[in-house]
Amino acid sequence: MHHPISTITPTSRPEIAALSFLSRYRGATREHYRVVAKILFDYFDHLGIDPLDATRPMLEMFCRHLEDDRHCCPSTVAGYVSIVKNFYRFAFLDDIIPKSPAEYLRAPRHYPNPSRRTWLNRFELGAVLAHSRQSDPMDEALVAMLGLIGLRVSEALSVQIEDFHDVTRGHRVLRVVGKGSKDALIPLPAAVQRAMDAAAGGRESGPLLLRSRNHTARLGSTPMSRRAAAIAIKRMVRACGIDANITPHSLRRSYITNGFAAGVSLRDMQSGARHQDPRQTMGYDMTVQDFDSHPNYAVSGFIAPAA
Repeated sequence: MHHPISTITPTSRPEIAALSFLSRYRGATREHYRVVAKILFDYFDHLGIDPLDATRPMLEMFCRHLEDDRHCCPSTVAGYVSIVKNFYRFAFLDDIIPKSPAEYLRAPRHYPNPSRRTWLNRFELGAVLAHSRQSDPMDEALVAMLGLIGLRVSEALSVQIEDFHDVTRGHRVLRVVGKGSKDALIPLPAAVQRAMDAAAGGRESGPLLLRSRNHTARLGSTPMSRRAAAIAIKRMVRACGIDANITPHSLRRSYITNGFAAGVSLRDMQSGARHQDPRQTMGYDMTVQDFDSHPNYAVSGFIAPAA
């Protein structure tokens, strides 16, 4: 049986189903779904079964395969199950199969541990930003775009020099194509403007963020990669004496958390983060781990004088 994920021209039902499903998505989402679909197809290839002939019990066994053989954690299995459900749902909607065998497929319960979601508070982020200013213009622009205006790392790495010179209603703005291919205008505070202008230097076009040949040498012409961005963030965080596993996405989480700490409303923070659902924005708020504002103290202080 062929793997439809790597076939350009679909000739079989599985190939048609896979390409039809993947064609609905783009970029990193499509690539992630492609990998999950390949894992599913490889599993049934090994059993000699057409994946479109799978039954619900077979898919339950696939879930056990993910847990026991591939050693996936519950959250990963739950994510894979969601993708598999969508694959079979669309195969049914496209009249490729008579019904979806994954309709009642159960995903393992998982409860995210907030303590594993790293972020930087106001003073830590300030220290990293100050260090980046002394380190490299690319470092400062990267930290500013992630931590001060909350860009996703993919958005920051895609910024072109031509994208941030427009002025709209008196505000200098950055034009980005965000998640879901949605265009957005991002107002740029003065500190972010200075950092981005410094990174651009005398260049008038091309990618803003370039990868240094080393941290002291002149810049090369290679655009900064996700890996290079992650390494740069870890290097700066380490230099500031912060003992935490900070990633580029941690800085976006820091942007949202510090916004709430600064008194920004949920409505405005959701707009700044460009989330469709306010629950997404609330999920990024790490101040829930801050015991300084825990209601226990307010209730105790209110009752104690009457006791």
